[in-house]
Amino acid sequence: MSGSPAPPGSHEITHSGAHVYDPDRSAGSLHLRAARVLEGNWTGTSTVPSRGLYPHQWSWDSAFIAIGLRHLSPLRAQTELETLLGAQWGDGRIPHIVFNPSVPLDAYFPSPDFWRSSTAGRIAGAPRTVQTSGIVQPPVHALAAWLVHQADPGLSRSRSFLSRMYPRLAAWHRYLLHRRDLGGGGLASVVHPWEQGMDNSPCWDAPLSRVTPAAPRSFRRADLDHGSAEDRPTDLDYGRYVRLATDYRDGGYADGAGEFAVEDPAFNALLIASEHALAAIAQELGAAGTARHARAERLTAALVERLWDPEEGMFFCRDVRDVYGGGESSALASERRSSESGALTAEQGSRSSAHGVEQRPSESGAHSSERRSPSGALIPERSVAGLLPLILPALPRDIAATLVRTAGGPHFGLGGVARLVPSYDLTGHAFDPHRYWRGPAWFNTNWLLERGLRLHGEHGRAEELRAALLETADASGFAEYVDPYTGEACGALGFSWTAALTLDLLHDPAGADQVDGADQAGRVVSHPGYRTFDKTNDMTPHTAHTPHTPHTPHTPDIPHSSHATRTTSYTTHTSHSSFETGAKGGDRG
Repeated sequence: MSGSPAPPGSHEITHSGAHVYDPDRSAGSLHLRAARVLEGNWTGTSTVPSRGLYPHQWSWDSAFIAIGLRHLSPLRAQTELETLLGAQWGDGRIPHIVFNPSVPLDAYFPSPDFWRSSTAGRIAGAPRTVQTSGIVQPPVHALAAWLVHQADPGLSRSRSFLSRMYPRLAAWHRYLLHRRDLGGGGLASVVHPWEQGMDNSPCWDAPLSRVTPAAPRSFRRADLDHGSAEDRPTDLDYGRYVRLATDYRDGGYADGAGEFAVEDPAFNALLIASEHALAAIAQELGAAGTARHARAERLTAALVERLWDPEEGMFFCRDVRDVYGGGESSALASERRSSESGALTAEQGSRSSAHGVEQRPSESGAHSSERRSPSGALIPERSVAGLLPLILPALPRDIAATLVRTAGGPHFGLGGVARLVPSYDLTGHAFDPHRYWRGPAWFNTNWLLERGLRLHGEHGRAEELRAALLETADASGFAEYVDPYTGEACGALGFSWTAALTLDLLHDPAGADQVDGADQAGRVVSHPGYRTFDKTNDMTPHTAHTPHTPHTPHTPDIPHSSHATRTTSYTTHTSHSSFETGAKGGDRG
């Protein structure tokens, strides 16, 4: 489309040496407005979440961004992931931040001089030519890579995109499944709240209570320069975040020694979904994907065994370090004492205020002593993370149905009181509709829920959530997160993953991209729920571009790339709204 004339009301500009389509803001459709957000946050090799608050490249943001970018430019979507994985460490970890050296050190904290990746991370194989953080974020990357490939298989094969990504993604999964199995039950643990992505969730209050915070004078919070203090983590919590990161750094980023280790259902569900995607990638490259599907099945069983609570009807985090249940917050301890004394009333199922204590029945599900083991205790906080295993194709049907009921119940309000599903229990003692991950609704978690609902046959609910997401993204100016009741914008505006996932939702969900999974009997099948693409919207010329590629971690199970050019059938679909064009060219953080 590079030779097509620009539609009325628009003009062409030059950006990074390329002609791009720049639609007039007042005349653009939702698709075009979302495309402009991504164009404005593009750095040339990656996309920052927002120019002010997050001026570097973030790991799971880039995965979600690539999923949306594939509808504008498959080449730029590939470049997004290539840039991120180019900063992978030798032990396989993908760092949660890749720093832009042109950004001043005081623009974001913790900055590169805090993490000291090239020195403190030397034993773990940190790259020497680029500065990164030393922690990780949720593993959405293989799923993103597979969906990006599907957007233009011809381009992907001509650039050997999957054959270059596969060994890095395989090493990433091995790192999580081996180095991070800190509970011994087969699941990956996070060693810092920032790794799970839901940084300030009440799920972390109890395990964090064991951490001595860093002194306030030892760091300066750059996030408060761009966001309201009432919406951000408290200084006390931030001090604990800094202490955990400091200790991890000073220990050479070795896993297993820290005070914080939590098995999170969303983190592991995304790992399982990406393992299914990695099986599809292996098959595209000519290798059998059955072993990876089988591994995904085993991980699904481990997820149910360790984190599912049938009485509460959802998944919970497991505090691996809390052997005796001694890490409860004061609010939860007060709740338990009250419930055990028989003081429950009909009104105790709802919160009295944003900082009140929700009373729940004694010894129910996540609260019972049977839920403790030598490998930790479940954390009795209802988070949206406990709903996200709905994205898994082989989740038992009864569990999937129960998750749908829980999502539509009083705690999350899907299809009822909430416009979008909140990040935390609407009736919870710590609920706050505006404070970071303690109640606001986020677009990426709702996007995942929409896919999960559609995957398990809840098409009506999925369509309602999709419509609410599109309406709220548009009305909020593509906000970072919103009030779950009103849709009021919170955090940064023009947020990249909100714009990217808006683009993905605008494409017809009925035809749905396919990712192989397995049925209850272990037979490999194709599952709907992975949305379609429209190749006609690629505004970027298909010229090869490969960012720097440091040493690839050792990967013995690489499929033979000679099969990368074999033909695979795929289907394109028309979109709901007009996709006249998209942005091209490229500049996140």
